Amino acid sequence: MAHVLGQNQYGKAENRIVRVYRDSTRHEIKDLNVSVALQGEFEDVHLTGSNANCLPTDTTKNTVFAFAKEYGIDSAEAFGILLARHFVDDTERGVVHSARIRIEEYAWDRIKTPDNSARFIGSEEVGHSFVRNGQETRTTEVVYDGEKVQVISGLKDLIVMNSTNSEFWGYIKDKYTTLQEAYDRILATQVTARWKYGYSGRDGEAQPNWNRSYTHVKRHMLEAFAETYSYSLQQTLHSMGTRVLNNRAEVDEVRLELPNKHHFLVDLEPFGLKNENEVYYAADRMYGLIEGTVHREGVVPVIPVV
Repeated sequence: MAHVLGQNQYGKAENRIVRVYRDSTRHEIKDLNVSVALQGEFEDVHLTGSNANCLPTDTTKNTVFAFAKEYGIDSAEAFGILLARHFVDDTERGVVHSARIRIEEYAWDRIKTPDNSARFIGSEEVGHSFVRNGQETRTTEVVYDGEKVQVISGLKDLIVMNSTNSEFWGYIKDKYTTLQEAYDRILATQVTARWKYGYSGRDGEAQPNWNRSYTHVKRHMLEAFAETYSYSLQQTLHSMGTRVLNNRAEVDEVRLELPNKHHFLVDLEPFGLKNENEVYYAADRMYGLIEGTVHREGVVPVIPVV
């Protein structure tokens, strides 16, 4: 029976790179985790062992670090587009047909110090001390096939909670149902969100302001979460996605994954106490997982379901 080589790709994964800008005493930091995956004319590498068409993964790693120095990192999206175009357009003999760049960005905040200790000899400000931001991780995935660019950005591990304005009742009940209806409950989740930009990278098309867009997309999702009186986490998901599309014209599609971080009322009656929606048990396992995509009418969704 004949065998056929199917889809294949290769590259260097999780290149951890920290770019420090030292143009003044107030330093800036970009902290990225960059993964490169290439597709193209690599059949011989698999079938015959010939490496004539193989760009070493070590070279892709070196390119990431060199580009950080040569071009800087204004945003994860712009850096990813730069790398993807290079691997497809500039690799010898055109053997790379498509490049996918996945990036996680880790935020750092400046450490605030009291006025009496914020100065030292030779500087007017402590601008080199940072603390890792404990909120979300910013993500982006750039794919370039030689003609068009696809950018899917997002975030993960953004934990949010509403302590009220959430209910859950009127659901299907059968002989296995034990969940009690709730008319005032905690709603908490750990947001993973991805959104696809309409930007295609064709000649003359201006790139969005990636950093500003990220800030506003996140803001609209958080505002929707806070302002929605929720009868289900599904309803909240739709509100979050819709808010983004209503306010950010550069975004065509939003996919959200929202695990329900359950909070259960603790039975305090054995201790002679009444629990009036005040004391909860926070359960990290098991959890309901709510997932969904909201997209503009006429747009074909492309964000993968994982």
